Amino acid sequence: MKIAVINGPNLNLLGKREPEVYGTQTFEEYLEILKSKFLNIELTYFQSNIEGELIGKIQEFGFSYDGIILNAGAYTHTSIGIGDAIKGITTPVVEVHISNTFSRESFRHQSYISGNAKGVILGFGMKSYELAITSFL
Repeated sequence: MKIAVINGPNLNLLGKREPEVYGTQTFEEYLEILKSKFLNIELTYFQSNIEGELIGKIQEFGFSYDGIILNAGAYTHTSIGIGDAIKGITTPVVEVHISNTFSRESFRHQSYISGNAKGVILGFGMKSYELAITSFL
């Protein structure tokens, strides 16, 4: 099984950025934990702060992978293009957020991804990614 994890803007700062919201662990550290828990799954990771690069990776993985886990960060609330990219592929996508976006600013309550995703997992910290992987099993 092949699953791609795609993280959007500012998620390269995990471990440094707002630790009270996002914790102190980097995503790369957490990815190693995920790989050790799911030995039978090929996990591919990509992160970008650039919207077009995220769309390109969604399209690249979107016809050959078994699943995509997408944390589009702030683009979740602004990018019709990312939502359309998900609509245009055959690979199922699970939208993930580390924080509970509904307990934050009101602009974070809108998602252009959710309507095209297999499901949405939010508010469980980094464990949200593990829950997303489990949803593909």
